[in-house]
Amino acid sequence: MNLDANSILQYVGAVAAAVGLKLLGALALWIVGRWLIRLASKLVTRGLSRQNLDPTLINYIGSSLGVLLNIVLIVAILGFFGVQTATFAALLAGVGIAIGAAWSGLLSNFAAGLFLVLLRPFKVGDFVSAGGVVGTVQAIGLFGTTINTPDNVLTIVGNSKIFSDTIQNFSANAYRQVDLVAQISHTTDHRAAIQLLKDGVSGVPNVLAKPEPDVQIIQFTLAGPVLAVRPYCQPGNYWQVYFDTNRFNPGDFQQAGYRTPQQHYSVRGQFAPSLAQRGVDAAA
Repeated sequence: MNLDANSILQYVGAVAAAVGLKLLGALALWIVGRWLIRLASKLVTRGLSRQNLDPTLINYIGSSLGVLLNIVLIVAILGFFGVQTATFAALLAGVGIAIGAAWSGLLSNFAAGLFLVLLRPFKVGDFVSAGGVVGTVQAIGLFGTTINTPDNVLTIVGNSKIFSDTIQNFSANAYRQVDLVAQISHTTDHRAAIQLLKDGVSGVPNVLAKPEPDVQIIQFTLAGPVLAVRPYCQPGNYWQVYFDTNRFNPGDFQQAGYRTPQQHYSVRGQFAPSLAQRGVDAAA
């Protein structure tokens, strides 16, 4: 009986020692593996930064590499414990399919995010209209894009909505056109008014000399001709030029002595004779 107990204790001790050694080995493998993964991600990120790639693309590559290497590390640790990695791979594939079916919306956002990074219709810092939101791009994430609107509201839009909708990038070109109108009266010499506006708008700060401002008659109304006033400026100066040009128009017209536009109606026709007049005419 004593021999049997000693044998059992020896067997348990041997198994515990073996398991303990494997646990220590797995822990060491995990620590070393995590350190190597961080080092590899840091080296890849640093190397891509030297190539002047977009920061969002660098984050995508770094995150994807980290996830892939962590999966490889987990599979290696399971193999160290004697787990069949083929079975684990099949299980992982099944879990991936289930997650993909449950999170189809998130995956579509992720796929759209990849296309946004690769095609680069806009970048961080651009002023855009995307997914029905207008504002400055703050970040392009894996599943959504963060946009700060002009009224300082931080808005997150799903990447799939952005990619499936119209995208307008107001910062892509070297300059923008500011589209305004100026109403003048019928008695005002439109040629003089056009020249006055061209000279005045050209003096507004940050208005570009080339291309020069456009001022032309765009339509006629009951109050008089309507002039299209279209200066050009860099995208970052758009609103400053917009408001300064608006302030300039009425003040300059008043200083030039132009009359305030008023609607005019011209009524023409022949008045019918009154009933009394008709009776006199009939008696005669």
